[in-house]
Formats: sequence, C-alpha cells, structure tokens
Amino acid sequence: MRGIILAGGTGTRLRPLTQVLSKSLLPVFDKPLIYYPLSVLMLSGIKDILVISMPGHLDQYRTLLGDGSQLGINLTYAEQDKARGVADALIQGREFVGDEQVALILGDNIFHGHDLAPLLREQVAKLEGATFFGYPVADPHRYGVAVLDNGRLVDIEEKPEHPKSNLAVTGLYLYDNEALDYAAAVTPSGRGELEISDVNRRFVEDGRARLIDLGRGTMWLDAGTHESLMEASNYVRVVQQRQGTQIACIEEVAYRMGTLDRAGLQAAIERVGAASDYGRYLRQVLGEREFAGSRR
Repeated sequence: MRGIILAGGTGTRLRPLTQVLSKSLLPVFDKPLIYYPLSVLMLSGIKDILVISMPGHLDQYRTLLGDGSQLGINLTYAEQDKARGVADALIQGREFVGDEQVALILGDNIFHGHDLAPLLREQVAKLEGATFFGYPVADPHRYGVAVLDNGRLVDIEEKPEHPKSNLAVTGLYLYDNEALDYAAAVTPSGRGELEISDVNRRFVEDGRARLIDLGRGTMWLDAGTHESLMEASNYVRVVQQRQGTQIACIEEVAYRMGTLDRAGLQAAIERVGAASDYGRYLRQVLGEREFAGSRR
C-alpha cells in the first residue's frame, strides 16, 4: 500500500496565519501539523508516501522532511496548483500509486489513541474495497455522516440538516486501486471541486465499503480553524505533559517501527538539537533498553 497526504489548499479559514505558510506547516503545540498525518501513515506500516501541496509550499516541505531517508521511508512530492477538492489527490497521485492500494489522509487531521497503530495495520492488511473511520461528534451536521443499517454502511450524507447518526467520517481513507478510476470519473461540484464523497459512495453502492467506529479510545481532531488548531495544541500539550510521551514524534515512530536504527535516531537528535525538548525526548527514547512496540 502507498500513502498520500493532501496538504494543499489555500487555508482560507486560517488566514492570516496561512498567508505565507501552508496550513500543514503550522505548529500544533511543539511540532508541525504535517507530522501528525505522516505518523499515522507510518504507524500503518506504509513506507512510500506522496505529499501534495501548492507550488509555493513544496520547497518548505522538502526542507522539513527531505526524501524520507532520515526516517527509513520514501517521500515524494507533487504539485496541486489550485484547490480542486480531496478526490483530486487520487488523480494527482495516480502515477505514484501505480497498481497498488492507497491510503489517503488529509494534512490537517490528527489521530491519537493507545490501540490506534495495531488497528490501522489490521485494517490495511484486510482491506477489500474501501475502509473509512468514523468518529462520534456532538455536531454531525458539520461533517460527512455515516448512515448505518444493522452496523453496515449504506450511505454517507454530506453535512445533513437532520443527521441519521453522530458518526463523522474522518479524513483517513483506505482504498483498493479502483478508487483512482472512480476519482477520474467524478464530476466537479458547483465550486469546481472533486468531492471525495462521490468516490466513497461508489464503494458504498457496490457494497464494498466498511466503516470502523474509532469510539472513545481514540481522539480525532480536524485542525482546520483557529479554534480547532488551538484545541489540538492544548490536547497534545496535556497528554504529553501528563504521560511524558510524545504524540506524532516521527523519529520515534520510525525507530519503533524498525525503519530507523540507533545510529539514525542519534543523527536525528543532532539535527533537532539535544538541548530542545524534542531532542531531549529522542535521547530518552534512545536510552531505552526495551520497548513493546509502537503505541503512538
């Protein structure tokens, strides 16, 4: 499976913060926002990842993340010259994906949970068709909402006035390869965008879509507004300070997933600086004698 992070768009809801910076480069407490979706794909066992962003931002991502070799993964970059909707990421990534399955994640989505990593790897391994991840919310009318019939996904309603459930469909999607063809056949909306819900409904109509309810054991945040960006920062700050662990520390994830060795982790410490909180945490990870697998 290959992964795509859609970090494009103009971030209009976050201006003036996004006047010169890509939204996914904004800080969420102590690290760039893109670290969070990147870590999700890495925890899923995906090593080949495409980052899609606007032309003026790609060099910033390359400077931050490089080619991925410092994490033991492969990072590729592609331009989206203007916002064309989420489904456009599957069109832009067609050559990159080839004939493989694909995981698509939005660059402003944050997932965290104790059992998230094994859940993701399980769903990647058993994928047939499409798998979506639902999260219970208090205001489902703001989201794409899953409609279930005896636990089976039968529809996805976009921002319904009268939601049939409280399960929002999050910005993480696992697809078989035909999703690329489905995206290419999508008709642009009135805003000229290719809606990912149109791709998702194709799988639902064919009876080949599953919804995984993330439930209470996982936190999902969409950091696309000033309020939600602050909420995400506060959440990360509280969890990290209480538990003494990092959320979305990509070097730690790589180390625990086995794509980065001790020498690579030491090099990462030197890059970020051993005097920084982030560098001190990596030194702590390096000093551990044993670990029981990734839980972040």
